[in-house]
Amino acid sequence: MKNRVSELREARGWTKVELGDRLNVSRQTIYAIESGLYDPSLPLALAIARLFGRAVEEIFGDDATDSAQKRRATTGRQVTHEPKDK
Repeated sequence: MKNRVSELREARGWTKVELGDRLNVSRQTIYAIESGLYDPSLPLALAIARLFGRAVEEIFGDDATDSAQKRRATTGRQVTHEPKDK
């Protein structure tokens, strides 16, 4: 699973050890998540999202998530779902 953990961690100037300490996990776990070797459990993914002040979908996701982020960047609003035409 593609994720933005490394990008968000580096933006705050934190090392893998510092992020691991904040989440009560090892540096090796952070490395594995950032490199895509390990998908975090739901509780850990939620803790990561809370720590960075982001939605889980903004941090972990696929190409659809990238599209939502691009739409939000251009509109300035978070897109949570697409309305269906009736």
